[in-house]
Amino acid sequence: MHELSIAQSMLGIVLQEAARHGAEKVQKVVVRVGAYSGVVPHSLRFCFDLIKKDTPAAEAELEVNQAPITATCAACGRQSLLDEPTIICPLCQADQLSLEGGRELFVEYIEAQ
Repeated sequence: MHELSIAQSMLGIVLQEAARHGAEKVQKVVVRVGAYSGVVPHSLRFCFDLIKKDTPAAEAELEVNQAPITATCAACGRQSLLDEPTIICPLCQADQLSLEGGRELFVEYIEAQ
C-alpha cells in the first residue's frame, strides 16, 4: 500500500506549511490526484486518518479532487478526456496521442488557523 508513504509525505508538507505560517490547527487539506497516478483515493484518506492523530492536523478533513486523464493528438490536434490511457486518438484513430494530464499528485491547498 504505497498510499501510506504518500500520506506521510503529504502530512509532512501540510505540517511544515502550517508551522511556516504560524497556524496551530489544520482544518482541511485538499489534494489533487490524477486518475492515472495509481493512487486510490479511499486508501489515501484511510492512511491520512491513521497518521494524523496527535498532530495539529488531527481533526483535519482530507478532500481528494480527482484529475481526469487528458491527451492531445499530434495528428488532428484535438484534446480528449480518456477513461483509460491509450496512444490511439478517439477522434481520428491516429496512434499519435500524448498523455498530458492524469498523473498529477499534489496538495492544492490547506485551511488552517
